[in-house]
Amino acid sequence: MNAMTDLGLYRHLDQMAPWNDRLQVLEVIGVSDEAPDVKTFTFRSDNQTWFRYKPGQFVTLELPAPDGPLMRTYTLSSSPSRPFSISVTVKAQAGSIGTRWMFDHLTPGSHVKAYGPSGDFSLHSHPAAKYLFISAGSGVTPMMSMLRWLNDCAPWTDVGFVNCARRAEEIIFRKELELLGSHMPGLSLGFMIEERSSREGWYGHMGRIDAIRLPLLAPDFREREIFCCGPDPFMRAVRGMLEAAGFDMTKYHQESFAAPAVEEIPAPFATPSQDGVAVPVEAATPIRFAFSDVDAECVAGQTVLQTARASGVRIPAACEFGLCGTCKVKKVSGAVEMSHNGGILDHEIDDGFILACCSKPLSALEIEA
Repeated sequence: MNAMTDLGLYRHLDQMAPWNDRLQVLEVIGVSDEAPDVKTFTFRSDNQTWFRYKPGQFVTLELPAPDGPLMRTYTLSSSPSRPFSISVTVKAQAGSIGTRWMFDHLTPGSHVKAYGPSGDFSLHSHPAAKYLFISAGSGVTPMMSMLRWLNDCAPWTDVGFVNCARRAEEIIFRKELELLGSHMPGLSLGFMIEERSSREGWYGHMGRIDAIRLPLLAPDFREREIFCCGPDPFMRAVRGMLEAAGFDMTKYHQESFAAPAVEEIPAPFATPSQDGVAVPVEAATPIRFAFSDVDAECVAGQTVLQTARASGVRIPAACEFGLCGTCKVKKVSGAVEMSHNGGILDHEIDDGFILACCSKPLSALEIEA
């Protein structure tokens, strides 16, 4: 598709439908290098919609790998203040499968399916007079989304931004952050690296963020709403440091896709009876998957997602602990017990949607899947 054809497709925002939080097909329109093993992929909608989301939210991409679809969740690094496209900035780790597949196969013109947006890690969910963003590595992406929104919509906002990396050349978005620092009067930037490199000279802070360095980078951190994102050990260290400093932890927010500790799913059988033979706790619950025309039985303790898989019904899922929202399906009838971690909104529950990964039937169900 040439540039003239693209220009001919332009429509005003009020002539387009918003992204509706359901399955979308996205087209890659740009790929750029940000740092070693870090790329930004920019997408537009295949069906002329504009993107409505909160800065800091994430999407789940369905990557068509040869061995079957890979579901991978990525934070949006773009800002909803520029709604005609979205971007994810991803780092390929040593053991990466999905991200490495993106590096090797996604080029302008490629298409992928996407689910979302989801997540509550956004300054719009926690408004405050002053903010402090603390990030490490690719954890900078939700902070960049929020900062880009502030630059477009409220550039005078008081924001401290502490960004940590192993080496200077691995600071993602460094040039853009420095540019924003010259344009936003309320933005205070602090970079910190762990080791010097022969590739770039460095005259800034060295080491790891700790109880001594944090007050140097953000002297009034106790007065700020703090958002933190990075590897789990990094976030644990920041959280522990703030708790030890007496920080009000109701003003601390962190983004993580790691599964919380959950109780083991109970088996469908109780303790053996006196004659040594196990007996069912209760009868299996019928579930009808309407779109697939499949009738199944959910044994005690199983989720809707587990029953779907056992019955050959495909419900896309990524995190599988109620956070990403990828497995959201419509419940036509019946009741469930759902224990989620923020992957579904109250109005969606009111409309009959459930997360299949963390919903267990309380009665016979009919599901749109």
